[in-house]
Amino acid sequence: MAFSHAVLIVWMTAAGAQSQTQPQPATPAASAQTAAPIDKNAPEMATKEAPAIFKTRVDLVSVPVVVRDSKGRIVDTLTKENFQIFDNGKAQEIIRFSLEKTGDLAAKAAKTVDTAPTEGPPAARIDIPERFIAYLFDDIHASLGELAQARDAVSKQLLKQAKTDRAAIFTTSGQNQVEFTDDIEKLQAALLLLRNRSITGTGGMATCPQISYYMADMIVNKNDPTATSYANQEAWSCTDQPSNAQGASAAAAQVQSIARQVLSAGEHDTHLTLGVLKDVVRRMGAMPGQRIVVLISPGFFSAEEFHQEKSDIMDAAIRSSVIVNSLDARGLWNDPRLDASRPSGAANQGFLMVRQDYDRMSAQGQGDVLGEMAYGTGGSLYANNNDLTEGVRQLANTPEAHYVLGFGPQNLKLDGSFHSLKVVVKTVPPMSVNLQARRGYYAPRKASDPEETARGEMEEALFSIDELRDLPVELHTQFFKANDKEATIAVVCRVDARQLQYKKADGRNNNILTILSGLFDHNGNFISAIEKTVDIKMKDETMSKLMNTGTLTFRTNFPVAPGSYMLRLVVRDSEGHQMSALNGSVAIQ
Repeated sequence: MAFSHAVLIVWMTAAGAQSQTQPQPATPAASAQTAAPIDKNAPEMATKEAPAIFKTRVDLVSVPVVVRDSKGRIVDTLTKENFQIFDNGKAQEIIRFSLEKTGDLAAKAAKTVDTAPTEGPPAARIDIPERFIAYLFDDIHASLGELAQARDAVSKQLLKQAKTDRAAIFTTSGQNQVEFTDDIEKLQAALLLLRNRSITGTGGMATCPQISYYMADMIVNKNDPTATSYANQEAWSCTDQPSNAQGASAAAAQVQSIARQVLSAGEHDTHLTLGVLKDVVRRMGAMPGQRIVVLISPGFFSAEEFHQEKSDIMDAAIRSSVIVNSLDARGLWNDPRLDASRPSGAANQGFLMVRQDYDRMSAQGQGDVLGEMAYGTGGSLYANNNDLTEGVRQLANTPEAHYVLGFGPQNLKLDGSFHSLKVVVKTVPPMSVNLQARRGYYAPRKASDPEETARGEMEEALFSIDELRDLPVELHTQFFKANDKEATIAVVCRVDARQLQYKKADGRNNNILTILSGLFDHNGNFISAIEKTVDIKMKDETMSKLMNTGTLTFRTNFPVAPGSYMLRLVVRDSEGHQMSALNGSVAIQ
């Protein structure tokens, strides 16, 4: 994943992974693997720091699942055994399972006691952002009236926003945007500045004949004889061309010229809109929590040439666990043929009827792209309804509980192909349930080595709010304030060495812990991360003493200005390949 910030990361390692069986206190478990001879004078614990490069991977596929009963109520009592996952129709083993509930993070953080220390007071706690909602207004295609109704609906929703929510305002024009924040007044101010900012006016130029983007595509790209014939007749009539071959030729040339202008303008607006949507999805991928994009648009026509761009957006969203929910800003849709408020502007009735038919097909196509983006990312579409307030409420809220299932694809081919996913729930006694789950993922195009896989898994855990506790790890935080402008946050990682697995080689007990500490601001925007690697090669006598105390402690410092921050600690071991991921927060006055 590429970041706009400089990222300092440190690899730090200490003992291995949790054993499948209860370990013996005095004798660390030994691996059957053999290793190269180890220098008997080598230090028993070595720490090194180096920049880390994150790379996207899909070796572990995470599948968020919302389960509702027949009355629409959330079901949060299921276990891993109740679920089955099918990848392209083939059953997969679920190797990760968790139940996440809204509000859990603040409660978990509050229970953490900062007793690790030496110097500096324990850090005060803040509400950890859990959900990030990007309201993306399509101010290129939406009219002022459509934007006003949607603006009012979003404004009402912001007033109901939870303390653990962060919202952002984005626009397809790039004007008057606000990054993720809990400052409601700032967001409301941005809403008041919304207006149509169409650069090219793709709704149909004031020309003769008047041709829509959809109709221009039919004339230029599809060579549609009906659209072309009636447009030629309209041009002949509305420009008073002579009734001869020369007039017909001039009218036909004018139609082609106007159609190409409209087509170019429409393609520009569609390309810009899809490009902004893709950028917002990428931006959301770096937010540490649930990620929702609410796309507010009347829809827009996308010709066949945009299929790849749309596929790329859905691919990026699926890889980053970003849900795109679409709100059709047109509300209850009116058939253009029945809308008396639309001026005809046509010189002949035949062209008017044909144009209205194409406008109807164009309007249907506009809605299709909204559904395509939503359903392709596991989201929802709210359309053909004038109650936009209810629509925004539904699309901006997430269920109070959801399951996270994880599996490693079997015999995965490195071809970049799309894999459809199906989740099945079985209960005893049988019950009727409705599922909302991720619909698929894209396979990688090249193999990843074990180190790359581990880094990718840790990156995914860093930009998440899900807590994992495979390893016996505790997170503690402190701060040290130098003056009113300078402070240091200390992230203290404690590992219970008695519950770790070690590899015995040349009289040493070996393991590597990778500790990744991430720092985010109060609104969940990524600041930096430090990655530490500690290579452990402990002698038996040292291990015997360690088994009495049981604790390895590692500290990571972040220089900051006073303020509120959230932290993410991810620890992974080299022997058991297990991982823990914990959340924390700091408030420095």
